[in-house]
Amino acid sequence: MEWTRLMVLDLAPGEVYAHTSGECEWIVLPLSGGCQVRCRALPKPASPACEARGPGQSPGNGPEVFQLHGRTGMFSGTTDFVYLPRDADAEILSAAGGRFALAGARCETRLPARYGPAADVPVELRGAGHCSRQVNNFAAAGPDGFDCDRLIAVEVLTPGGNWSSYPPHKHDEHHPGEESRLEEIYYFEIAPHGDTPGLGYQRVTPSPAGETDILTEVRTGDAVLIPDGWHGPSMAAPGHDMYYLNVMAGPGATREWLIRDHPDHGWIRSSWDGQDVDPRLPFSRTEDHR
Repeated sequence: MEWTRLMVLDLAPGEVYAHTSGECEWIVLPLSGGCQVRCRALPKPASPACEARGPGQSPGNGPEVFQLHGRTGMFSGTTDFVYLPRDADAEILSAAGGRFALAGARCETRLPARYGPAADVPVELRGAGHCSRQVNNFAAAGPDGFDCDRLIAVEVLTPGGNWSSYPPHKHDEHHPGEESRLEEIYYFEIAPHGDTPGLGYQRVTPSPAGETDILTEVRTGDAVLIPDGWHGPSMAAPGHDMYYLNVMAGPGATREWLIRDHPDHGWIRSSWDGQDVDPRLPFSRTEDHR
């Protein structure tokens, strides 16, 4: 992928992961468990980094230190997170162990390292009926979103048996005010039923701008790369709630998420009028860390 990046870390108790940002900005997002993140900006003449301070940061001239409470799992609530700028070194330490996603995007501007509180993550319910899903807009684009240079990232939680990323849509061409050019990564985790592992399905169909054509079974730990194409639906098997992390970035001068619905399926949106949102939503909002 040219613009988007993704890493998923499984850290044992006490394990430390050393990370170099390079030419990318990153968000450290706990999937399960908590961690400490230490960030030190590397010398760069263009602009200073790691100067602004916020909740969870340490004083002094040393590395910025952020404590992430995290969460027990993706369906248990939103989580706090940390933004790491480009041209920085970081260490991620999990005292009790856990799984952590690093969502990244190639970028030009170095912004300050920052803490994002779980309680500030906007939670949105989209669709209705069997197309109901929940979106945790922790790094969505827009004037009220978390500030990044190019990275756009959200979490989508879909109750078992529902379709999300529907109607199929695309964002692989630049049309000012109508569509933005964005690559996308889907990272999946599927809830089991007892001892039975979960599964789901992801569809991507070719668009005028590309040839990506995918119909694949997805299980926990799988990622689907979408450089172009109409993507959707993401299908959660009955009895298995579906989680996916969306990571997006592109070459546009403006960080924005503008999509086009597939012309054969966009009508489905009007069918939601008068339907109720799935009563299984929302999933838990946040965990109490007091």
